[in-house]
Formats: sequence, structure tokens, C-alpha cells
Amino acid sequence: MDGLLQPNPNPTTERQESSLVSILIGIVIVGIVVGMLALIFRAERKKPVPPPAYAANLKFTDLKASAAQNFAGATVSYLDGTITNAGDKTVIHAIVQVTFKDDMGQTAQREELPIHILRTGGPYDEAVDLSFSPLVPGQSKPFRLTFENISAQWNHAYPDLQITQVSVK
Repeated sequence: MDGLLQPNPNPTTERQESSLVSILIGIVIVGIVVGMLALIFRAERKKPVPPPAYAANLKFTDLKASAAQNFAGATVSYLDGTITNAGDKTVIHAIVQVTFKDDMGQTAQREELPIHILRTGGPYDEAVDLSFSPLVPGQSKPFRLTFENISAQWNHAYPDLQITQVSVK
């Protein structure tokens, strides 16, 4: 009998222990992967970029919202107003971030658009880039922002406007 294998008195205990070890290893691996993904996504968040220094010299006033149908029958929305250059440089290009809010004060839509100056005098007003109609120091001009689509969650209050880029000469 010495050469014969003895039957294991607790065969299920060994299988349970090996299953438990496998499960624990799996949980640890999943935890490590989830932790790494959390760190990656946290690092990828963009930190808010402060507005350019000259943006403080550009003032928006007399805001008016309107809508019209284009030739294809779709509704186009406009935000018109006056922009004033209170600084000492000529503005040749500017981009504004427009944030529409919902009824809870949360962001419903955010867009970045170039500021277009309204040229009047022809049969209709024409919106042109600041590079074609620069804003000299102390000058005010009417501007127009055009939106092809605005979120249905918008609370219809005037959106927040923040200059994100400015080019001066």
C-alpha cells in the first residue's frame, strides 16, 4: 500500500481554493485596468484656457436675437449686436464662444464662431470677417453671429459670449 496513491480526503476544498484565487486575481486585474482608465481620462480633460489678454478690450452691447428661413426652408438664427474696441490696437480677427443655457442653467449648446461685422448700404446687410472690416481703437461696429441649429433645450435667454481668440495689429 505504500506505493499506491491515497485518495484526497477533501477534493472539493482544493478546487474551491483555486477558483477563489482565480476570481481574486481577476478582480485585481479589472481594478488595475479601471484605475488606469480613470487616470487617462482625468488627464485628458482640457483645462480651461483663459481668454486672450486683449479680449478684455472688446465689449458686446445691444444684443438682439432673430430667426429667418433660408432658401431651403430651414430656420437660421441670428445674434446681432454691437462690438466695441476699447483698446489701443486694431482687431483684425476674433472668435467668440457662445454658450446657450437650459432652464436649469446648464450648458445646452456651445459653439465657437468668428465675429462677422455687418456691412450696410446695399440691398441687404452683409456679414463679413473682421479681416475685411477691421475694428480700430475706440470704434464700434454692428456684428452678426449665425447659427444653423440651436438646441431645443435652450431657455431662450441671451447666450454667454466669451472671446477665445483675438488677432490684432
